[in-house]
Amino acid sequence: YLKMTQPADAMSLQMVSAVSNSSLLQPGSSLLNFDGHVFFFGQKGWPKRSCPTGVFFLDIKQNELKMKPAAFSRDSCYLPPLRYPAICTLRGNGESDKHQYIIHGGKTPNNDLSDKIYIMSMVNKTTKKTTFQCIEKDLGGDVPEARYGHTINVVHSRGKSMIVIFGGRSYIPLAQRTTEKWNSVVDCLPSVFLVDFEFGCCTSYILPELQDGLSFHVSVARDDTIYILGGHSLQNNTRPPSLYKLKVDLPLGSPCVTCSILPGGISVSSGIVTQTGDTEFVLVGGYQSDNQKRMICNTIVLEDNKIEIVERVSPDWTPDIKHCRMWFGCDMGKGSILLGIPGANKQLISDANYFYILRCSKAEEDEEEELTAQTCSQASTEDQGDSTPFEDSEEFSFSAEASSFDIDDTDTYNEDDEEDESETGYWIICCASCNIDINTWVPFYSTELNKPAMILCSSGSGHWVHAQCMDLSESMLLRLSEANVKYFCNEHVDLNKGLQTPKKAVRLKKQPMKRLHKKKTMKLTTPVKKSFLRRLFE
Repeated sequence: YLKMTQPADAMSLQMVSAVSNSSLLQPGSSLLNFDGHVFFFGQKGWPKRSCPTGVFFLDIKQNELKMKPAAFSRDSCYLPPLRYPAICTLRGNGESDKHQYIIHGGKTPNNDLSDKIYIMSMVNKTTKKTTFQCIEKDLGGDVPEARYGHTINVVHSRGKSMIVIFGGRSYIPLAQRTTEKWNSVVDCLPSVFLVDFEFGCCTSYILPELQDGLSFHVSVARDDTIYILGGHSLQNNTRPPSLYKLKVDLPLGSPCVTCSILPGGISVSSGIVTQTGDTEFVLVGGYQSDNQKRMICNTIVLEDNKIEIVERVSPDWTPDIKHCRMWFGCDMGKGSILLGIPGANKQLISDANYFYILRCSKAEEDEEEELTAQTCSQASTEDQGDSTPFEDSEEFSFSAEASSFDIDDTDTYNEDDEEDESETGYWIICCASCNIDINTWVPFYSTELNKPAMILCSSGSGHWVHAQCMDLSESMLLRLSEANVKYFCNEHVDLNKGLQTPKKAVRLKKQPMKRLHKKKTMKLTTPVKKSFLRRLFE
């Protein structure tokens, strides 16, 4: 370990205009770099019809950005918009420059945590459309629990490769969850997980050097070694200046994992790492305490089985960046980072942010779209709700101005094309006791996905109400949706009619009945001969 001031290439900071549809680009999202093209993943909320995949191509030109929806191939699995996942690249075999992204964990829009692992690759790219393939990998053995704010890396040893997962946060055990503490999180146990990506077999390792759980740390990998730097311990609410060296040996038998504690670590959480060379990385941003941003930048060099952390000259931070309490961002590749600061106090739009592109290495301006460098670390961010009131950077948000550059390009995403859910009635106050809120709602019925179930009350001209507010059971809701009957909400139900009107009785066609002719009886008032009567009735 070596620490000194490095007269490195000056870093440049350039502002990009705000995005009109920045409501999609919220903390926790990720940027993926495929062959120099940057893609956005992990939007806020469930994807809508304009882009059902939730993956967008970010086309940055002349400090403007437009978003184009990306598609998935037909053989792809469903990939939810995960926030704060662990992401790393998996290089292709041989001389191919093609690579894939491995995505593990993260939060869904319903605030559920994922324990799944996906592999995402680009299968087709044209000027109008980008198509990805996403495959879910089946895991077995010591499967890591659902988590977020962790890291994932790929190590190579003796001609074999393994995936390494470490750190993060998860919800408290189900048996300990109460209504008040339902979404409370804790540090995951400091176990190291090795995943054989070919067979999906997972093995956990408990190392004595790793005593406390960490989340939103920095990890960089080279060959068979991973360096874990900084992080936040939720249990102790500290950012220890830790530096761990994980070495993974993959012989013919069982893998061997060792850990060493190195001196000279850095107290940082939510740092952003971008790769500027084969062995060189740049660390930017993050926090060094609960209410203090880390304005210092460092160069990290991995070579000769050692790590060197060198303090470098920071860029000329703008006054807005210096005085803001939080910041966030993500690696764009090729030594570039997208930084954001909140602009709610200065702009009319509440979720508006200011954004900057920080270039950490010399690059020609005409190459700014060719962000091809790869990183082998997961830039994590910390959830403001789960940690300190100032740390929002763990949910990396990255947005730039999304204005159309080519007017005739119909593929450009425009948020104005989306339904206004506040007008379509899903988030209305349906009754006096309605408690459905767009910001806190989670699915209640198994049939719900991204909107609450509603049912039409037939009172008067009719109005919609939330099924959950009407205390309808799932079986009753399904029955009402399948049957052709009228429904009356709790405020308009007629006690004489019951909750719903009875089904109309089907009128049966009556079969015509045959008339039965009775024999008439004659009352004889005068004597008549029997022979005459016999002839009469015959």
